[in-house]
Amino acid sequence: MRAHEAGALHAEGYGAAPHWLPYPNDVMELLPQLWSKGVTRGDDGVLAVAGVPVTQIARDFGTAAYVVDEDDFRARARAFADDFTRPFVAVCGGADVYYAGKAFLCSAVARWVMEEGLSLDVCSGGELAVAQRVGFPPERLALHGNNKSLAEIRQALSYGVGRIVLDSLEEVERVAQVATELGVVAPVMVRVTVGVEAHTHEFIATAHEDQKFGFSLASGSAAEAIEAVLAHDGVLDLRGVHSHIGSQIFDVSGFEIAARRLVGLHVAVLQEHGLHMPEMDLGGGYGIAYTSEHDPMTPAHLGADMAAVCDREMRVLDELVEGDAPAPRPRISIEPGRAIAGPSTLSLYEVGTVKQVQVTGDAVRTYVSVDGGMSDNVRTALYGADYSCTLAGRSSEAAPAVTRVVGRHCESGDIVVMDEYLPADVGPGDLLAVPGTGAYCRSLSSQYNHTPRPPVIAVRDGRARVIVRRETVEDILALDVDE
Repeated sequence: MRAHEAGALHAEGYGAAPHWLPYPNDVMELLPQLWSKGVTRGDDGVLAVAGVPVTQIARDFGTAAYVVDEDDFRARARAFADDFTRPFVAVCGGADVYYAGKAFLCSAVARWVMEEGLSLDVCSGGELAVAQRVGFPPERLALHGNNKSLAEIRQALSYGVGRIVLDSLEEVERVAQVATELGVVAPVMVRVTVGVEAHTHEFIATAHEDQKFGFSLASGSAAEAIEAVLAHDGVLDLRGVHSHIGSQIFDVSGFEIAARRLVGLHVAVLQEHGLHMPEMDLGGGYGIAYTSEHDPMTPAHLGADMAAVCDREMRVLDELVEGDAPAPRPRISIEPGRAIAGPSTLSLYEVGTVKQVQVTGDAVRTYVSVDGGMSDNVRTALYGADYSCTLAGRSSEAAPAVTRVVGRHCESGDIVVMDEYLPADVGPGDLLAVPGTGAYCRSLSSQYNHTPRPPVIAVRDGRARVIVRRETVEDILALDVDE
């Protein structure tokens, strides 16, 4: 179950099998780091999720389908809450964990997050509506986004959200305007571009200077934004500053630089304005294992390392005196999304067609087409994301064959898994499972080629249930207006 970070065409000596894709000893082996804790394979070769065979899921709910292991999702959420709160108690009184709803959000997931004690980060009126639908405590909500409408701001302030993260000077004025209309004080944070370029794809790196998010620390626009917020004293309550350095990150070095620069901004605000900002958000972006090449840190490891980083960087505040005591340290918050949702879910497909294509010389690649594709997982086409997969509905003793799993859409870039070894006898009607699809797959899904979006099936304690129903052609046609 291996794939290359850069994609097949980047490999030297490219042929049917790139040199970095080793021939497997057992093509049916499951690498545990890629799958949710509840995924097992029986003696008959059939995968099961939390005790429910995928053959039964396919029979009862159809394919393509997202299958989420509810206990795994909840356990990952609890791990972040526990493993960050514990080490941060001595650093700054604890840590607040906001689940990043953009990774995947529906009513059931919002309820899981609420029940596990996490806060929730939303970035649109639609995501906020999901939170409102389940009665999510408003003080545990944050509203993000780089172009919030007046309606969304009004929705958030009317509900009483705990923070609105400001992303432009226009938003400062918009939030102040709506807060004045409603007669409330709006709790706000300023999103800061700290100049850390995370080692990830350019489309998901978010803290370098040349991109759409936040206020630049280097250019002085972050200081300008803070001045603008403070000019609305009594209407806007400046809670702190926020940064997000990117996604799919596997070490804390970037967070260390971000923390250092954000603490420096805290110090400047304290010294220049006499204001202690009580919060500091370091964002999310923690990586997960999509292939065997990925080695993500556990929440416990991340929590301990980031607590140590923040403790070191905040010592400068201990040297400042506010009244008769050292300046207080801001409370840290983080925003994991992918790291909770991603590994908890697999995509289940049925094979439709199989063909062998001569690649170079005598090398042949097997193309396996499934009943999904870029409409339910656009990440491979969007930024070359790599995935693994496995034969899921039976056992096989056939030799491994280099396979490319592709979708059913009218695009040559409609690729689900770029390169993988699957049994050579994979054929129409077989089930394939792709792990790690819980984040940004359903969220980024589309109706391309008028293809209805798959359902989301939650599995727990041997029972499977629908938490997002399958879209139908009738749903799609219902949006058409023909007058």
